[in-house]
Amino acid sequence: MSYSQAAQLEILNAAASISTKAEFEEFRNLIAHFFASKAQKAIDELWENGSINEQTIDKWGKEHLRTPYHANNRS
Repeated sequence: MSYSQAAQLEILNAAASISTKAEFEEFRNLIAHFFASKAQKAIDELWENGSINEQTIDKWGKEHLRTPYHANNRS
């Protein structure tokens, strides 16, 4: 069994014990916190190794990566 499969089973087992909306929200927040923490660690690593810096973040803030839509292409 892979780690991914084992994790899925653990999550299903934990979810099976949820019986209230409050428990569901707490569970959802725990999972969200887990992934937010992983993202923050990855960002910190990129910052520390110089892959990103303040100028990179400023540039991202000014980018416009929207898909161009044209009136004649709409359904």
